[in-house]
Amino acid sequence: MTSMRKHLPTLSRWMLGMGLAFGLGTAAQAVEITITCGPSGSDVEFCLKHANAWAAKTGHTIKNFSPPTSPTEKLALYRQLFAAKSGDIDVLQIDTAWPGILKDHLQDLKPFSKGLEDQHFPAIVANNTVSGRLLAMPWYTDAGLLYYRKDLLAKYKLPVPATWEELTTTAAKVQAGERARGDNDFHGYVFQGKAYEGLTCNALEWVSGSGGGTVVNAEGQITINNAQAAQALNRAASWIGAISPVGVLNYEEEEGRGVFQNANALFMRNWPYAWALLQKDDSLVKGKVGIAKLPGTPSAATLGGWHLGVSRYSKNAAIAADLVMYMTSAQVQKARAIGGSFNPTLPALYKDKDIIAANDFMSSLADVFANSVARPTTATGLKYPPVSQSFYNAAHEVMSKRTTGEEAVKKLESRLKQIRRKHW
Repeated sequence: MTSMRKHLPTLSRWMLGMGLAFGLGTAAQAVEITITCGPSGSDVEFCLKHANAWAAKTGHTIKNFSPPTSPTEKLALYRQLFAAKSGDIDVLQIDTAWPGILKDHLQDLKPFSKGLEDQHFPAIVANNTVSGRLLAMPWYTDAGLLYYRKDLLAKYKLPVPATWEELTTTAAKVQAGERARGDNDFHGYVFQGKAYEGLTCNALEWVSGSGGGTVVNAEGQITINNAQAAQALNRAASWIGAISPVGVLNYEEEEGRGVFQNANALFMRNWPYAWALLQKDDSLVKGKVGIAKLPGTPSAATLGGWHLGVSRYSKNAAIAADLVMYMTSAQVQKARAIGGSFNPTLPALYKDKDIIAANDFMSSLADVFANSVARPTTATGLKYPPVSQSFYNAAHEVMSKRTTGEEAVKKLESRLKQIRRKHW
């Protein structure tokens, strides 16, 4: 990290500066700060590791609040706590889609950040800024990726699929071949198919990557009722019980990763965090995995990521903000990128030789982020949660064979008009 050393303070100097800035860190002032860490094992591990390092430096203590694994359920819990003006959680993980939804319940971090947000990707900072208030600091960014078994594609002499049609054909061929060899538990493709926010991300990639738009466009117009979107959902339905197990209808990220990591799938759609876990010594696919951009014409990866915010109802807002600034610093983001393959939100780190050595795919992620597709959060504002719920329920109904893609997008358009009424 030679180039970074010239521009960034050491960890100890950075912490000293932050402590002096906020007047924190003496034992007499010690408080307990509650942070939400999760949901995956590696997320909890790295979150608590660095939160406790901050605690050791400042004299404060950390309490972990384990939230639901589902982003949908996590958001519902946050809103319940905020409605009660509860100060039970000080530092919260905030999904990319939530700043506008939670804007009335989060502290403005600008008085505490001292301009540190300027080091991060401007687009992410803009996403987290509502009415001039910085509601969360970028922690790590995400985009959907296609994981594949390099050894099996080489074995069957097949290329990485460029379209969803090619993925379907390739998955079926390899699945048939592996099952003929006696591996009856082998599947062609696993993804997040449960009716929750993760399915919104997957379905948006199918629809957008098939020319079907983004459900609601940037101007707030409802665009989902079109032939390409219907075809994309019908194609996904054809996977169930064929190249994908029926159980995928209840898969979140970790269920899909479990199947893939146990060498029981050819393809997997997941976020970048899975890479480090797939390379662990207990992984049955260690050294056999490749990463590519998702299929599609054009390829469309849903933009994700998580951020750290401070509850408006925290009794120790300044201290909680100090923890946020530490957790989102370059030093911590570098350690998380190397150890957990979490994508940094600081552009300078994508040139860091240590990070690239640990995650060679990160150097090529610029193309993935350049072709990412945003969920319609800005256009729909506070109404995004019911918009997303309506979309993932529609996709789930099609995959469950309870309706067709054509009927689903027509019904969804009507439902979204009810949610919108006159304006979002």
